[in-house]
Parts: sequence; C-alpha cells; structure tokens
Amino acid sequence: MRKWAIVPNRRNPLTDTQLNPAERSAQEALARMYSCIDRSKNFLLEAGAGAGKTYSLRHALRHLIDKRGRELLRQQQQVACISYTNVASEQISSGIDRHPAIHSSTIHSFCWLMIKDYQPFMRSELPNMLHWPEKIEEAGGIKLQSIGYDDLGFRAIDADHISLHHDDVLYLTVKLMNYKKFRIRLTTRYPILLIDEYQDTNTVIADALKCYFLDAGEGPLIGFFGDHWQKIYGSGCGRIEHASLEVIGKEANFRSVPIIVDVLNRMRPELPQQVKDPTAWGSVAVYHTNDWPGTRLTGQHWAGDLPGEIAHHYLHTLKEQLAADGWDFSPDKTKILMLTHRVLAREQGYSNLADVFPYNEAFIKKEDPYIAFFIDILEPVCIAYENRRFGEMFSALGTRTPAVSRHADKLSWARDMAELFALRSTGTIGEVLHHLKQTKRPRLPEGLERREREFEQWLKDPDAKEDSSKFERLKALRGVSYGEVTALYRFINSFTPFETKHGVKGAEFENVLVVVGRGWNQYNFGQFLEWAGSPGRIPPDRREAFERNRNLFYVTCSRPTTKLAVLFTQKLSELAMSTLADWFGRDRIQPLRISR
Repeated sequence: MRKWAIVPNRRNPLTDTQLNPAERSAQEALARMYSCIDRSKNFLLEAGAGAGKTYSLRHALRHLIDKRGRELLRQQQQVACISYTNVASEQISSGIDRHPAIHSSTIHSFCWLMIKDYQPFMRSELPNMLHWPEKIEEAGGIKLQSIGYDDLGFRAIDADHISLHHDDVLYLTVKLMNYKKFRIRLTTRYPILLIDEYQDTNTVIADALKCYFLDAGEGPLIGFFGDHWQKIYGSGCGRIEHASLEVIGKEANFRSVPIIVDVLNRMRPELPQQVKDPTAWGSVAVYHTNDWPGTRLTGQHWAGDLPGEIAHHYLHTLKEQLAADGWDFSPDKTKILMLTHRVLAREQGYSNLADVFPYNEAFIKKEDPYIAFFIDILEPVCIAYENRRFGEMFSALGTRTPAVSRHADKLSWARDMAELFALRSTGTIGEVLHHLKQTKRPRLPEGLERREREFEQWLKDPDAKEDSSKFERLKALRGVSYGEVTALYRFINSFTPFETKHGVKGAEFENVLVVVGRGWNQYNFGQFLEWAGSPGRIPPDRREAFERNRNLFYVTCSRPTTKLAVLFTQKLSELAMSTLADWFGRDRIQPLRISR
C-alpha cells in the first residue's frame, strides 16, 4: 500500500530584505490566506494576471495537508478542489502527489459525484427540465432507467438508460441543495471547498453557494481563487462579493517585465502589481490604421474595420517591421492573438467557412451544432484512428456507434474510415455528412439527424418553411471544402502560431502581437476604449458589455513576458486614442502605414 508523506508548508525562508517586490507581495497574500484557513474564515484570493494564482492554491492545499491531512483521512473526509477544466484538475492533483485527503475535479464531475445516488429524485425532476419533455415523450416516458453522465454530456434516453447534459448536472445539484439533508451530506464529506478560477463558475452554482452557505453562515469553509478581470466565458459568474468573504489581493506579477506591468497597473489601478525584476528590459507598442484612406467595412458587427485583404496586408507589414526590430516569430517565441476574424480566417485557411456564418462565435465558440460535432467528435475520432489509439477513438464516440465485435466489423470499419479520410482531404462538408449518414461511423447526434431530415424536405420544397435562412446557411456550409474544418480544428486546438481568446487564459508567451478589430458579435473594442476613458459614459444597461470587452483586452495584453505589440485594424476615435495614450504612453502609439 502506498504511503503519503505529509507535505511541509514551503514557506520562503528568506527574510523580507532578500525578497524581490513580487515575492514580498506574494508572501503577504499567502500569510493572510493561511490565517483565513486556520480561522475557518471564508476568503477570496484575487490574483491578477501573472500573480501566481495556481501557486497560491497549491500552497493552500499543502497547508491543509500539513495541518489537517491525517484528521481528514481518519474521518473519511476530503478537501474538494474544484477546477474549470480537466487539464487544470490533473495539474493540481499531480502538484500535491495525488494526496488522498484532496479530491480534485471539475465542477461538473464534482456535482455528479454528489448527486449520482439520487436516482429517484432525478427521474422525478427530468420532466420539469428544459429540453427533456419532448425526448421523454419520444422514448415512451420515464420508468426505472438508470441515469448517467460522462464528459461528452449528450442528452439521450432509451428504455434502459438516460444520459445527462452538463447543464442538467448543475441544475439537479442546485435543486438538491434546497434540501438541508443534502447540504449536510456535502459538508460532512467535504468540510473544505476550494474553487479555482472562481470567476468562471457557473452562475447558478455560485448563487447557490452564496444562498445556502455564505448567507446562512454554515456549510464548508470556502476559498475562492481567481480574478474577475479574467472572466471571458459567457456562463461564468464573474465577480463574487459577500460580506462573509475576506478579500485578499495578491499584488504580484511574476510573468511580465516592468514596462508591461506598468501598462496593466494603469489599466487596473485598484490591484497594483509588483514585479519580479525591476530592472528587466522589454518593449510595448501600439499601432493604429486610422490613416488608411480607403472605404472601411459597414454593418452591425464590422463597421469601421478594414477590408480583409487590407487587414492582411497591414498584419504582414507589421510582422516584417517587428522582425527587423528583433522579434523572433517562431511559434515557441511569439504568439499572435487575434481579436478580429476576417484576417485570421484568411491566414488560417478557413475563410469560406467563416463567410457562411453571420458572426464568429458560431464557429469559433462552436455554437453551430455542425461545427461542434466536427470539432469535438469527428476530428478527434479521425486523429485517434489515424494514430491507432482505438481506446481514445471509442471514448470520443461514446455510445453513438455500434461496437466492433467480429472480424467482418473490422473490415467494414477499415473500408468506411478509408473513404472518410479521402473525403476529409478532397471532399466537401456535404459529402462527408452524406458518408456519415450512410455508415453511421460515427453516427450524427440526434439533433443533426433531425436537422438533416428537415434540410432534405426543404430542398424538395424551399417555400414550405417561412424561416429558410438556416437552411440557406446549411446549404452554403455543405458546399465548403471539409479541409477548412480541419484548418479550423488546428486553430481552435492551438496547433498554429495564432490564437483567439479561447486558448490564451493562463498561458504566457515571450512575445505577443495582439490584432484588434471588428467581427465579433459581442465585442467592440473601440467603443470599450471610449467608455474606459470616461467611465461615466457607460450606459447602465451596457455594463456587462463593457466588462466583457475589458476582460478580454486585459487578458490578451497580460500574456507576454517581454514584448507586447497591439495592432488596431478598426478605426479609433480621439477618445479611444486618448485612453490608449493614458495606458500605454503617447510616445508608444504610432500609425502603421502600408505601401499602396
């Protein structure tokens, strides 16, 4: 049997005079955090970009193992450490040598662990939940089916089994938290609850924690770790405020050089950060395209931006200029973060696919169900098959595809996959869909099968449907080369020098070039800069939009360790330019010109 040693608290043995400014601030935050834990005081540790939030969380766990590890194990209890992603959860587990006194998981996995034994309750509640009544009716009702949940989170029901969606798990957990017996069970099993990236916690869960535990002054000791300025996902709760929370600001930045941290501090003066090396060299520059004399784009989401070809030209001009100034654009040195999309789609090879959709979230955030299926299921299946990782392939397939049980099945699989690979290389999206409908390897999700049937009916009689826009869009999508889906997959999963907001939070790079423009449904950075320069201008009903833009801009500008450059392809007003001057310094803002 493995024996776990008690991990000692790794406090810095150096005196304050030997610590650099960032270390000194970090030690002060740790001391306050340890005090809260020892006093069973709920707390919120606010750690700005580069402050070392994960470092603080790991030290909190080590402190708890050191102080209470044996006691927790003796009482068959654990500290629940909740992360936003499986990757983060695994990193936390490995960082504390998988100590048995710590349970590390995502919020969905943790909630499922708590509710999975309440099968009769869940069966009684499902008919009252969104998306389920029609499915239940089609399946002939709920009887005694077992209810399950996996990472794929697909809703399904048959005679024997019911599969829950991710949102269903959270909804059912909150419903059960209405019952004191359930809350006592949770607290008894997990007397301490630490939440990583608290700002991304689903709002319904955050509200339940406040209502049933913080408001009531009972329940587990709760520690929140995160930064509300780094909330960039739509379902997250953002800032958490409660009178019972002791707020600990970690005023340190171990990532970036002083010239970059100075920009961040001017952007966010309420959480000033101290740097690791006050003498470290770096650079900051902002480039605008206001001098371009041509006609800019129009339309709700594109107004004021450059045409795609011109934006592409500006980007390459700036890359050449920065390279001449010493920038190394190899992927391990520099990341280009795109807060625009016409130029990005062109660079990455999926511009025709991008043209199908009215706004970028449909494909980048996988809001369109076809794109979600291609990126989350079909491409991972193909890549796993190509690399002969069959266990991984069937894990991605879940329960949607018949199992391989005979030699004939293997031959049939090989034939169908060979044809699929050929179509992925040379065929259209429509041809790939036709192949999948014939072979069911993998089978299309129920929603897509229904959409395909409706589409075939629409083709026979286009005037039969009043709202034909979705079918016109699907027709256009089916005509796009499937190779563009592969290019989109590579981009979304960070196999390129480019990124959007979805892959950058928590990451750092030596050099970062941020390209800012229009085309996002929920972002207008020119408007954001105008509001930021005069907070009184923010309309009350636009506060959420302001924070959404602010957070993404802050996250991207805080990624580099050494060099930061920002290129605006949208035209900026004088007020927006003034805000940039206040943050970056007027002498670091310059027009970028291209040869005609």
